[in-house]
Amino acid sequence: MEIQQDFGMADALNKLGVKSSNHGTSTGLETLGSGTEISSYSPVDGHLIGSVTATTAAEYEQVVTTAQGAFKMWRDMPAPHRGEIVRQFGEKLRANKDALGKLVSYEMGKSFQEGLGEVQEMIDICDFAVGLSRQLHGLTIKSERPGHHMQEQWHPLGIVGIISAFNFPVAVWAWNTAIAWICGDVCIWKPSEKTPLCGVACQNIIAEVLKDNNLPEGISCMINGDYTVGEMMTADGRVPLVSATGSIRMGKIVGKAVAERLGKSILELGGNNAIIISPEADLRMTVIGSVFGAVGTAGQRCTSTRRLIIHESIYDKVKQALVDAYGQLRIGNPLDENNHVGPLIDKDAVNSYLAAIGKVKTEGGNVIVEGGVLEGEGYESGCYVKPCIVEANNEFEIVQAETFAPILYLLKYEGDVQNAIDLQNGVAQGLSSAIMTNSVQEAHYFLSASGSDCGIANVNIGTSGAEIGGAFGGEKETGGGRESGSDAWKAYMRRQTNTLNYTTELPLAQGIKFDL
Repeated sequence: MEIQQDFGMADALNKLGVKSSNHGTSTGLETLGSGTEISSYSPVDGHLIGSVTATTAAEYEQVVTTAQGAFKMWRDMPAPHRGEIVRQFGEKLRANKDALGKLVSYEMGKSFQEGLGEVQEMIDICDFAVGLSRQLHGLTIKSERPGHHMQEQWHPLGIVGIISAFNFPVAVWAWNTAIAWICGDVCIWKPSEKTPLCGVACQNIIAEVLKDNNLPEGISCMINGDYTVGEMMTADGRVPLVSATGSIRMGKIVGKAVAERLGKSILELGGNNAIIISPEADLRMTVIGSVFGAVGTAGQRCTSTRRLIIHESIYDKVKQALVDAYGQLRIGNPLDENNHVGPLIDKDAVNSYLAAIGKVKTEGGNVIVEGGVLEGEGYESGCYVKPCIVEANNEFEIVQAETFAPILYLLKYEGDVQNAIDLQNGVAQGLSSAIMTNSVQEAHYFLSASGSDCGIANVNIGTSGAEIGGAFGGEKETGGGRESGSDAWKAYMRRQTNTLNYTTELPLAQGIKFDL
């Protein structure tokens, strides 16, 4: 591995046990690797970081068998004891935070600070899960029959399949697996084939914890490859729940495949997120929230800000403030903390970015901050692009779609906040939304049933940056699933209603008589 500007990457990779050649299939402590090779090139400098091998059908069967065996033991371990294992995993993450954050930054392309923030999310969800392991509560329900006790309890499902995307190569897996583990489930993870080494690093960390505690390796398994490997899991009736993060197109395929076998799915799909900017908004806060939402992770978050819906009375003022702010952005190596924006994930993403700019121009959009691909020293990977701002119309075909790139559309609204909300809700996606206003009436209306139709609705903060304490997910074509905090844990368990008769009589429900 030759890294153009090291920034401590070689030491980080060594600490995480990531080598130039890695196996792509893991049953926990044992690694398998007879499939085709998948190479991981960094979008930072275009250099090869390392490679993994794709999971074969035979290896997949071995993984599932190992996971099934581990589940039989893991489900019977008291939940607080499972929580202790998750606590130890969180401690390992703390010890490896800097190294893992650097790998996330180098393999995915997000800033080092965002990479560290992603690992912190993993630590936070472990802390949340540890507490939750003592609160997997059911209900006691009053029975209509004398001498009967009725209750509701929750049991683990079994194997949870996790398909994650490249933009959050480690955090989304942790959101799912930390909760699934304390619920008594075991997990099989398919990381994105664009960031496979992040998966290897995480599997190395949890494998140490399992080995130290003499626990079955199948509690945490990993497979690697393209969509054909994911299809093995989505079609497998031995995997009762599949949690998939990705595009709407991918989610529809996964959802259909899982539904056809009557399995369960959690789908976290595309976003087309908007910030409404009211005449009552604080301009400084608005610019900070809008710019970070639009250019953070180079616009490759599902919660990235795609649209700004600005009241006509302040439109020109906000537009100029944004143009001035974009003029201060520094684009370059994300491991250099002086830079604001790193590269897109690969050349395909760059082509999608260029196509979107071309499309919005043909539809009549007015580009006010020009985009383009950066060239020259420091940009040799060909994945660095300029954040772009376009005045557009909400009905444009390209505005209705999600482009995973730093393109921000400015839309103008007239009249009251309802007109802005109608524009915001007037897309197929329903993930994240925000309003910038100091009006109490507007803020509460935005959060009401008549307001935002998204799974996330914020006031005076941007669309990105969700905390793990709340359930994360969206509505409409975003999928409707929920991960992370609140009571999202219930998706990883099965509900069971129990009735216990502690008398010597057998009264039937609804007063039915059946005498023999």
